[in-house]
Amino acid sequence: MACTIDKILQDAKTLLERLKDHDNAAESLIDQSTALHKRVESMKDVGTVMPDKYQEVAEIKDASRYKPHVLLCQENTQIRDLQQENKELWLSLEEHQYALELIMSKYRKQMLQLVANKKPSLTEPVLEAHEAFSSEIECQIDRICTMGNIMRKAIQVDEEQACNIQEKLAQLELENKELREILSVSKESFH
Repeated sequence: MACTIDKILQDAKTLLERLKDHDNAAESLIDQSTALHKRVESMKDVGTVMPDKYQEVAEIKDASRYKPHVLLCQENTQIRDLQQENKELWLSLEEHQYALELIMSKYRKQMLQLVANKKPSLTEPVLEAHEAFSSEIECQIDRICTMGNIMRKAIQVDEEQACNIQEKLAQLELENKELREILSVSKESFH
């Protein structure tokens, strides 16, 4: 059992090769488990998405039973709702922009005051002009927000009235058609 350096080196090389093989096998297992995990996740996603698709197909089949003018009325109300939501979002965006402008004007005012405290004699006219400007902007923002609220209420009332008129018109058309059918049946029974 003589231990020579050559034998130790040979054993070290063998162990190194085994470690490399084990490392490669571990990397392969990690890649396979990652791929399997992704596949399971995609199967879960497909599993959760598929019922919604089937539900939409069922809704379309159910909707095909209704009369075309009823479907058009429903689509019109959906379009009107989306348009209303779009208008509200635009008004909200405008209000946020004006609020941001107000915040920035107050920030500038504070910065001017800070600078004015350091150099009161030089910045006083600028500060006064800025204060007048910012108060004017605040008044305009208040008026715009008030007008936006009034416009939103007017649009809502207008949309509700238009929807009621559309529904009443569809109902009257349906009643008219049914009455015509009854009239034609009664005429046929007398002949």
